[in-house]
Amino acid sequence: MPTTKYLIELNDEERNKLLDITSKGKAPARTILRANILLASDRNGKKPMTVQEVAAIYHTTPTTVQNVRTSYAEKGFEATLYRKKRETPPVPAKVTGDVEARIIALACSAPPKGYESWTLRLLADRIVELGILESVSHTTVDRVLKKTSFHLT
Repeated sequence: MPTTKYLIELNDEERNKLLDITSKGKAPARTILRANILLASDRNGKKPMTVQEVAAIYHTTPTTVQNVRTSYAEKGFEATLYRKKRETPPVPAKVTGDVEARIIALACSAPPKGYESWTLRLLADRIVELGILESVSHTTVDRVLKKTSFHLT
């Protein structure tokens, strides 16, 4: 008989929370699957299932079951169930408050010679010419101006 590396022993509060998650069905599917895996692996329940049994019942892989058990043993209850929020965005914002202010100031200024008013594409080109940003699309300029309810005439 294979040895169990991580024993899952849920307390009453954790078990009730997991039962609540699985019975309501309003949590993300990944959270519900993890809750079911923990409940099936609980040694304080009737009889804990093996990794293969849990994988077969919940239509997942044994690796997933083992990863959930390992996560519970090493990181704890909350870290196992819920996904960690990012602290920083994957790509830093190109347009900061200072850049927004410069775009708005440029849009309020007189248009170039030969034009009656600024267009989004003209603004985007001028922003790059002035070195405010390395590159910018006209839709980004539009988004900045929309936030301030500024309308090009």
